Amino acid sequence: MDHGHHHHQHHLHHQYSVSAAAGLNIEGGSDNRFPQWSIQETQDFLLIRAEFDPAFMETKRNKLLWELISTRMREKGYNRSAEQCKCKWKNLVTRFKGCESMEAEGISQQFPFYNELQTIFTARMQRMLWNEAEGGGGGSAATSSKKKATAQFSSDDDDENDDISEGGAPKKKRKSKSTTTTNTTTNSNKVINGVREIMDDFMKQQMEIEMQWMKAYEKREEERRVKEMEWRQRMEALENERLMMERRWRERDEQRKIRDEQRAEKRDALITLLLNKLQREDN
Repeated sequence: MDHGHHHHQHHLHHQYSVSAAAGLNIEGGSDNRFPQWSIQETQDFLLIRAEFDPAFMETKRNKLLWELISTRMREKGYNRSAEQCKCKWKNLVTRFKGCESMEAEGISQQFPFYNELQTIFTARMQRMLWNEAEGGGGGSAATSSKKKATAQFSSDDDDENDDISEGGAPKKKRKSKSTTTTNTTTNSNKVINGVREIMDDFMKQQMEIEMQWMKAYEKREEERRVKEMEWRQRMEALENERLMMERRWRERDEQRKIRDEQRAEKRDALITLLLNKLQREDN
């Protein structure tokens, strides 16, 4: 099965090389069979490429992935070969790296797809950080950061193919090994700084969210204390009112008893007086 797969890839590579040699895939040339990429086509391509990004991070032999992306592009009505898609991605990444030294205001004018690339690489870095956290985070922090930085831009370019133009024609390799190593180190340092900025922004956002949560919590707690105080004041007022009513009732009851006793004394005195009068008359 592996032999058949490699044979299929070799056959496809041969077809693309023949087409390129015939002058059919050179962008911007006199042949219009491969027109330049439109903005909408590039945006659709980046959406598809973002879906396949996790797969690119898991394998270095990615010919089949570019063929799948080419198939998805044809499903959307774009006639782009795997080599064209791959070269378009490399060119976009190169332009994205070139925006690192630019002012933020001018990036969108010079490179309209900066946000799409930023989203893809941010998601890639988050996946790498999650995988490292789940795997225990072995190794030193510096080595781990350097590996992540290198992998962020280069893991999907580690291919045995030569560089090609966006139209599909092969380019001659002009970079020496030392130049490539220097560029990789420079890019790694830039990516490490970018990752640090992303993490700093993430921590700032977390702190802001936590501060907002604390303020909201303190506000709710203060409202709860105010309501509780009001409730206690109402309960105290009701209790005071109850005590006053009870005291008034007792006072009225005491006055009633006094009046009853006074009436009883007057009645007894009157009866005694009548009895004495009757006794005197009998005598």
